[in-house]
Amino acid sequence: MSTAPLLRPGPVVCIGETMAALAPDPVAPLDTAELLRLDIAGAESNVAMYLADHGVPARWVSALGDDPFGRRVRERIAASGVDVSGVRTDPARPTGLLVKNPGTDSTGVHYYRTGSAASALGPPALDDPAVRDAALVHLTGITPALSASCRALVDRALRPERPYAVSFDVNHRPALWGDEPAAEILLPLAARADLVLVGLDEAQVLWGPALTSADAVRALLPQPRVLVVKDGARAATAYVGQGTYTVPAPKVRVVEPVGAGDAFAGGFLAGLLRYDDPVRALRLGHLTAASALRVPADHGPLPPPDRVRELLSADDSTWNALSI
Repeated sequence: MSTAPLLRPGPVVCIGETMAALAPDPVAPLDTAELLRLDIAGAESNVAMYLADHGVPARWVSALGDDPFGRRVRERIAASGVDVSGVRTDPARPTGLLVKNPGTDSTGVHYYRTGSAASALGPPALDDPAVRDAALVHLTGITPALSASCRALVDRALRPERPYAVSFDVNHRPALWGDEPAAEILLPLAARADLVLVGLDEAQVLWGPALTSADAVRALLPQPRVLVVKDGARAATAYVGQGTYTVPAPKVRVVEPVGAGDAFAGGFLAGLLRYDDPVRALRLGHLTAASALRVPADHGPLPPPDRVRELLSADDSTWNALSI
């Protein structure tokens, strides 16, 4: 773990792959769909876009193919207010592709990203000027599953002498790991981060069904200065130093769950950076996740700023009765 203060002045830099994404429109299984909607999808760029939505300076660092999908991805993320100066174009490799197949299995997602431009990322990406002045570098457990060079990038980002803090969203994607031992790789990476986000359900899948509570996950991961354990639609718990803070999730009419975890991460990080208050950060995480849950795309509109401020300051009884 870094011995530096948790945050220094500077932007949040999110590093990882973003793909073109195809999804049935209207929402339906692929084998019955007549039309596909073209969008983009990437955990780290989702976080960057939500940070920008919340007024937090954010950069996205990655690689894209020299193709129409890559140009669309770059333009879409830049239009959201995210700095894309650290995104390089790879003329030899394509932009990755994701296809959503709603209602068919536990993930409903098919990946076509082997050999993609972003899978060739490696430790040199951390030397880009876009990274050097970062206050926080945000990574996910998706990146080390993409290639050996991507895993080396994450390993170097977590080096003890790093000048910036690192947040790490475990974001376990079983389809990306194949026969590799994801549990054995992701746990030590998470243990070296300053701030970790993980779902209780994914912790159980990765590290055993005995992890039946947020406290059990904290016992497994005592090292991060901040640990957030998300318990689905029920609540999220943040461990900050010696303090423990739990905030129930509001009731939400769910259209599409994909992307909600990234939205929560973006909201929580924005809340922590803006308010230095774990309860408000958790509330902002929930509100941001709700914006993703209510739309078929990964990125949805936030509530009006006045409404956000009102809810962040509401008493517990008002918050606990919230339905969105």
